[in-house]
Amino acid sequence: MKAFPSFSFLKHHQINRCILQFQTNREFLAVSRQHLLSKRSVNTTSNFKTSNITCQQSDADVTSRGSKSQVFPRLQNVTIDRGQDVFQKNRKQTERLVSEYKHLLNESLAGGGSRSVERHTKFHRKLLARERVKQVLDDDSSFFELLQIAGMGMEYGSIPQAGILSGIGRVHGIECLVLANDATVKGGSIFPISVKKQLRLQEIALQNRLPCIYLVDSGGAFLPLQSEIFPDKEQGGRVFYNIANMASQNIPQISVVLGHCTAGGAYMPTMSNEVVIVKRIGAIFLGGPPLVKAALGEIVSAEELGGAALHSSMSGCSDHYADTEDEAFSITREIVATLNLAPCENASVSPPPYYDPSELLGLIPEENQQVMDPYKIIARITDDSRFQEFKKRYGAGLVTGFSHINSHLVGIIASNGELSDTAATKGCHFVQLCCERDIPLVFLQNTSSLTSLGQTPPSGEYSLYMSSKIKSHAQMLASVSCATVPKITIITGNAFGQDHYLMGGRAVGPNFVFCWPNAKVGAMDVGEILQAMKQDVNMDEEAEKKMRGKLEKQSSAVYAASRLWNDGIILPEDTRQVISRCLAITQRNITKQQKPLLRM
Repeated sequence: MKAFPSFSFLKHHQINRCILQFQTNREFLAVSRQHLLSKRSVNTTSNFKTSNITCQQSDADVTSRGSKSQVFPRLQNVTIDRGQDVFQKNRKQTERLVSEYKHLLNESLAGGGSRSVERHTKFHRKLLARERVKQVLDDDSSFFELLQIAGMGMEYGSIPQAGILSGIGRVHGIECLVLANDATVKGGSIFPISVKKQLRLQEIALQNRLPCIYLVDSGGAFLPLQSEIFPDKEQGGRVFYNIANMASQNIPQISVVLGHCTAGGAYMPTMSNEVVIVKRIGAIFLGGPPLVKAALGEIVSAEELGGAALHSSMSGCSDHYADTEDEAFSITREIVATLNLAPCENASVSPPPYYDPSELLGLIPEENQQVMDPYKIIARITDDSRFQEFKKRYGAGLVTGFSHINSHLVGIIASNGELSDTAATKGCHFVQLCCERDIPLVFLQNTSSLTSLGQTPPSGEYSLYMSSKIKSHAQMLASVSCATVPKITIITGNAFGQDHYLMGGRAVGPNFVFCWPNAKVGAMDVGEILQAMKQDVNMDEEAEKKMRGKLEKQSSAVYAASRLWNDGIILPEDTRQVISRCLAITQRNITKQQKPLLRM
């Protein structure tokens, strides 16, 4: 008795499918082998050959497969006609959004304004936050600034950059996270958004194992909002918890005291691995001179109570005494040189995209953003516009595949319409492949609204359809949540509903999340929210108009970035450079994959 059918019983289309599957498996095994060999620094020539089914290619492409970035076929049929009216209309609309963003960005970067800057530099004789960061870093051009418009347009007023200049830069070639209080903003006071920003920055440092350099010059908590700053788990005290835990995991914590560290703020330097304090301007105490006078009736100066000389020679709270800020930053650089960390490798030369990235401005439609072609985006951010697609004929609502971005091998997951059950299953499979091969994931998120979805199944089949979709979505969500490789998310259009989580939203712990100026973030599309609200609330035309304006503002890219729902807004043409910088930062030891429970 035969347990399995003989080969002769297979139909012709089944035979062809078997051959195709065999070829596809062989191709991806070759890619995996080449990636592993390259990680071991073994020079080898790949015999990888791409099937004609996944992507067209010329004879020249086949013969030029020797280099790392040319191992995949170049994308075809992704040109954009700049002469079309729709291109010009889209470009004009995107340029308007970019202009509005740049205006807000300049306002945020200006800090507290000219009067505050003059008082800080001339009266207090201190350097500005940006000047301080520049002196710490090797090269100002290496500074990858994060969360630039955080705090703008808050309910309690605009707090430019949330009062903290922050980013990632290199010190002796070592990537470090730098946080500098901007004392020109509200006197350096800490607001709720300031705490939220600092916690996000520490999360970035922890995920990517980056040494932290704190340039402290703060006026303490803004007391009228103390209930939103002080008591809860994810508020001010969490900053100190993070410092202790990162230090315990050998992630260096370095503090430079350039102002007053009062009350809870005194713990930041005293919990750091090494501390530098500057004569005259730096001070650390639990209660400042006003409190001493109120409690004891004694008049004492800040320098006498907790100045540089006291803490460097008597209390031991400081490890290094500096006469000037310049000397303090020189000492800080010397401290980083003793961390015994390997400097970053310089990026290898890689071919730019074959298609012009500036054309992305004309790709973004004013309405129905979900119709953007993901292949055209991929072609303008990858090396030589080359891309090896995975499961092209299955789950068309998701585009998955391998490519290189500035010579970094990445797995790309891009929205392409409805995230159906088959698309989610495909995404789950691809995420697990990348985790097995230690390949970082890049999400290009542009989810569909409910009204843009295709025709739903008949009522009799709807429950079965939704059950299948829920199960496959849960599988992909579990895989993305537990993925141990670096995850970088770019919101190119919509970030609506639960699909936002599946596509690398903030909740699933990506290393970095950025958005384009046209991005929209919300539970649903504004029109869908209004439709749902009108079922429960009687709303006249004027009330509906007012509510629509409010919802559109709250779903905008600027609103999301100012409240730290992402790490900042980037220009579409800069997407490749931003992803490349993130990939360089996330180079770290990747732990063994934690496999979730998947209900089959």
